[in-house]
Amino acid sequence: MLATLTSKGQLTLPVSIRRKLHLKPGDKIELFSRNDGHIEGVPVKQGINTLKGILPKPKQAVSLEEMEKAIAEGANNDWN
Repeated sequence: MLATLTSKGQLTLPVSIRRKLHLKPGDKIELFSRNDGHIEGVPVKQGINTLKGILPKPKQAVSLEEMEKAIAEGANNDWN
């Protein structure tokens, strides 16, 4: 696969690589220069904090005890 370097130093990754790595516009890739002269690129995984605000706030607060009970009930149902 070939990628062409622009005058601004930018590369366009082939669509097959973007799909395989599940890359979207704005995603980041960390590049490493190996001793053998090859360049390695690794998608940067975002931290858990980036998920904040994705889900709406619940209509009603749930206590820790209620959460633990629901988890226990779900675990029991998985074994039946």
